[in-house]
Amino acid sequence: MNVSMVKEYSGESRRLELAKSSAFYRRIYSEVEEIGWERLLKLQDDLTSLSFRLMDKKGRAHILEITLDKTYPKCPPAVSADVPYNFNLEWPRNSSLRDVVRQFQEVHADKFVSHMDKLQDFWSTLDDIDRSLWVTNPKQPDLATSYRQINIGNDCYIMLSINASDPRALPECRFMGAYPKVNLLREIWRRRCKLWTKDKPFPINLACVLGIQLPQAQPVQKNEEQIECGICYAQNLPLDDELGTKSGSETDYKCENANCNRAFHSICLGDWLRSITTTRNFHGIRARFIHLAIYGRISGQQHGVSHVRRPAS
Repeated sequence: MNVSMVKEYSGESRRLELAKSSAFYRRIYSEVEEIGWERLLKLQDDLTSLSFRLMDKKGRAHILEITLDKTYPKCPPAVSADVPYNFNLEWPRNSSLRDVVRQFQEVHADKFVSHMDKLQDFWSTLDDIDRSLWVTNPKQPDLATSYRQINIGNDCYIMLSINASDPRALPECRFMGAYPKVNLLREIWRRRCKLWTKDKPFPINLACVLGIQLPQAQPVQKNEEQIECGICYAQNLPLDDELGTKSGSETDYKCENANCNRAFHSICLGDWLRSITTTRNFHGIRARFIHLAIYGRISGQQHGVSHVRRPAS
């Protein structure tokens, strides 16, 4: 094979590679458009990693993370969602990102019940526990966490594991504290667990079985108030080496508009603006401008940012 043939072969390979890459980019942009850009939370530069923020009927925010192979859609995406089990994705022929969102969020009686719909009772049960009882662990539970450690008084604690498939059922439990007290609580639980009924609220059932008045949820101290990011709805960024010094950090921007006063992670602001294909020249924008641009109070065109969409509230 002479030099000219090698160059011709190399050029043709490059053209084929660019054609495949272009087709992949067009497909992903089209499928994101179908889902809605306002739902997009993060988008990696090579379009192989996406995060969507989805809301359930109770107003809870859910993060759906999707990782794509370059052979997509032949190879199904890897999906990570805030559910208390592995997300099993159905991927028949001609599936798209829209089908991933549908399986997580939407209900189709003729095919399946979405993960989000069938877990409503589970999440509502945990919300009831968090509102009514003195939860000591986890301090900042996510929607995938199915356990709660509760202070039941007298220096004793109960660790409850809630069944995601049957959250109103008698939970698995473990008592913690001084041995004589814990031993007595175990015996009470064994004798009285038959009093548990699914038609009662979880906190009332727990108090009934233990035969005691449970301490109520403790008010959050001012210096412990959780300031959630107005974009990702989390107080802290995830622990990730790629985030460098920002790993696990709290919100670091706060809107100066008294009518808003929302907090943000600067990384989330940057990622959100970067995810909008028509956004340009946003580096160095101050928090006040970011708020005004996001909420449409000023024209983004004046600052090189066009068609800025408002994130879901």
